[in-house]
Amino acid sequence: MHVPLYQAKADFFRMLGHPVRIRVLELLQHGPVPVRDLLADIDIEPSSLSQQLAVLRRSGIVVSIREGSTVSYALAGGDVAELLRAARRILTELLAGQNQLLSQLQQADTTAAGVPAAGSLLTGRGSPRPTP
Repeated sequence: MHVPLYQAKADFFRMLGHPVRIRVLELLQHGPVPVRDLLADIDIEPSSLSQQLAVLRRSGIVVSIREGSTVSYALAGGDVAELLRAARRILTELLAGQNQLLSQLQQADTTAAGVPAAGSLLTGRGSPRPTP
């Protein structure tokens, strides 16, 4: 059965759409991490972490490595780390734009309410005119 590329991409991003999975991937960016360390870094029940790791493993985005009694996980490829860096850059840009918009809205609200905008007392803008 043929799956359109856009559907495959949607499925991929849906698989990434859980905070615990994103956190696991972030922790794995620097190399394999034992499950016990993942549990220590992520405030989650062991069974819940196991479920999220299984989703990532089935998708092929992570691999499990057994060394004796220790099970570790690692990214299956370096592209995942690059995807996370790209997501961080995009999110940073979006939030910077939102902060700028928020500042503009707050300034507009205070000006509309007749309250001098922040910093306007120092510049003299927004101060009442002296009465003749």
